[in-house]
Amino acid sequence: MKSKTTSSHKSAEPENSVLYIVGTPIGNLSDISPRALNILKNVSLIACEDTRHTRKIMNKFDFKNNIVSFNKHNSLNRIPKLIDDLCLGKSIALVSDAGMPSICDPGEDLVKSVRSKGLNTICIPGPCAAITALVSSGLPSSRFTFEGFLPKKNSERKKILIEISKSDKTTILFESPQRLKKSLNDLKDYCGGEREIVVSRELTKKFEESIGNNIDEALSFFESKEVIGEITIVVKGIKAKKLSDNFNKIEIKKELYELTKAGLSLSEASKYLAKRNHIKKSIIYNLY
Repeated sequence: MKSKTTSSHKSAEPENSVLYIVGTPIGNLSDISPRALNILKNVSLIACEDTRHTRKIMNKFDFKNNIVSFNKHNSLNRIPKLIDDLCLGKSIALVSDAGMPSICDPGEDLVKSVRSKGLNTICIPGPCAAITALVSSGLPSSRFTFEGFLPKKNSERKKILIEISKSDKTTILFESPQRLKKSLNDLKDYCGGEREIVVSRELTKKFEESIGNNIDEALSFFESKEVIGEITIVVKGIKAKKLSDNFNKIEIKKELYELTKAGLSLSEASKYLAKRNHIKKSIIYNLY
């Protein structure tokens, strides 16, 4: 059964048997939306990554509600109970410690399970550290890749770092304060110290800062400092290679010569090699 889509205009929110995915502030509590507050105040239950973080919002805006922890340590046991609550007509708000749930947290599994049961999910949009850092960086933002936290396992980590080094898209990463310097050094090894980068720290908070303009500068900045706070890294992609730079000219020229020697016309040989190598015919023709 497919999950249905409902409109918030049909009835007052929150509605029964709905999981609300609620975006919460990534630092400055004033960034929470009136709609998000209404949901948090009036749902049957709030499932939160850390009850202490959610209580800060409740205390700030002076309301109480039922809360239960939902995190990577207990999610497998919690999901069936939350599904049962929704089936009984309860409304539930899912929140993370900061930003949008389901990004680098087990909320993804809950949303998938809820939808698989034909129950409804509605997102209450809110702050997102990845997008906040991206649009503040000044780096290209029309095409980007979000990688979350770099893997700890060496083989998986190497694979992602190679992808970042070759990508022409902007890449966004999360990192912990303890692992930032290692990740910056790894990025330097694979991308080079001159690769443009912006390291954003404590976004929306009092001591927010953005450090750049390249990997070498970021490493120098943090070299003798204790790294604290939430970290988001934005890495500029490489410039796309020109079409004429994406093939071995010597090999193509050799094949072109052999084909014409075998009896094909220059035009026919150029057309064949262009199609096979996904190169413009005129580029190959001019190699002769």
